[in-house]
Amino acid sequence: MCRSPFFLAALAMPIALSSATAVAQTVGPTYQPDSGTVAVHCGQLIDGFSDAAMPGMTVVIESGRVARIVDSKSHDGPSLDLSDKTCLPGLIDTHTHIAEEDEVGDLARFYTMSREENLAAGRRNAQTTLHAGFTTARNLGSYIGWAARDLRDGINSGKFVGPRLQVAGFYLTVPAGGGDLVIPGYDEQQIPQHLRMGVSRDTGEFRRNAQKAVDGGAGVLKLIASGAVLAFGGVPGAPEMTEEQIRAVVDVGHAAGLKVTAHAHGAQSIKDSINAGVDSIEHASLADDEAIALAVENQVAFSMDVYNGDYIATAGVEQGWPDEFIRKNNETTEAQRQVFSKAYRAGVPIIYGTDSGVYPHGDNARQFVIMVERGMSAMDAIKSATSLAAHHMGWSGDVGALEPGRYGDLIAVEGDPLDDISLLQAVDVVIKGGLIFKQ
Repeated sequence: MCRSPFFLAALAMPIALSSATAVAQTVGPTYQPDSGTVAVHCGQLIDGFSDAAMPGMTVVIESGRVARIVDSKSHDGPSLDLSDKTCLPGLIDTHTHIAEEDEVGDLARFYTMSREENLAAGRRNAQTTLHAGFTTARNLGSYIGWAARDLRDGINSGKFVGPRLQVAGFYLTVPAGGGDLVIPGYDEQQIPQHLRMGVSRDTGEFRRNAQKAVDGGAGVLKLIASGAVLAFGGVPGAPEMTEEQIRAVVDVGHAAGLKVTAHAHGAQSIKDSINAGVDSIEHASLADDEAIALAVENQVAFSMDVYNGDYIATAGVEQGWPDEFIRKNNETTEAQRQVFSKAYRAGVPIIYGTDSGVYPHGDNARQFVIMVERGMSAMDAIKSATSLAAHHMGWSGDVGALEPGRYGDLIAVEGDPLDDISLLQAVDVVIKGGLIFKQ
């Protein structure tokens, strides 16, 4: 499995255009993001919200934003001929851990990893993620709380290469819960305090720590409502936070205009989270019919990584991950996929999220195949990673679709992903803000 990142030097390579001004160029250590102007001629266009593809369209991007979409190749200025390809909006991943390394077998490495090392890992992951076709990502929590924020700010300034990032800061969790880095054989006194910034013991502390995350620059809040699968001890789905504690985080987030997502495997914690007002649920592996109905009623989105069970079952064994992780993964993978199918049929909004950080960044698109195999239409799968994801992130005015006014974020593949969704695993062209980062 390839894990090699695409390096910054690739940005300065010449790309075949009628005018090369749309290529992302390095200027010293930085480049100017979201400033490209280019007309992209597409064999067919999937715009992210329509129900059918449109043949022979040209997307005109000016100064980083989509200016217009026309059915003609007539355009004065730089252009890119993709008439043999299908163009789509840049994809969105609503569940990454972008400032973490791929393997999770040796969790003890976080005890000694510096913030600078974490940021360096994030830079590699960010560039790989962008080149995989994901021009926007939501980083949901980090053990080293603000590495992702620093990465986001570097990307926004043009210092680093990567997707548009929405970051959550540190995990909001109970002591020894799914978001607390506790490892058998390590005394609690050995755990660096910077890994436990969001560990909270009561409702008041959850409220205070949620406010610290907001004040620190979080663009979304994440809480751990019920036990993680990949965690030592406990039972997947066992509630860890009370509804009152969840509501305290939600109140802080919503007062600041931020979305709040809950990591929740178990049915009870899913229901508690929805009743407390969260905007989305991660995983939802063990949701029951009542939880699904409640999500439909409140239009709370599920972000369900239905691919990672396959990865853990194979690569996890090869890499020597803890037996407890493998066992819990195998116990919940099929259950989660059955919940996915049932939730989709019931009308729960499904937004595309991969638990990147558990498996390699760059494999983000692999779960499209599982989603379609489990009953989702190919077009709905694409919408889950474009317009629907943007809506539930609160970014629908800027990303998630190709229409005038939104950022000129576009990818292209050879062939028709509506016929073969696996094509999205091999993105040929990546354009972000009108700048070409991969061709």
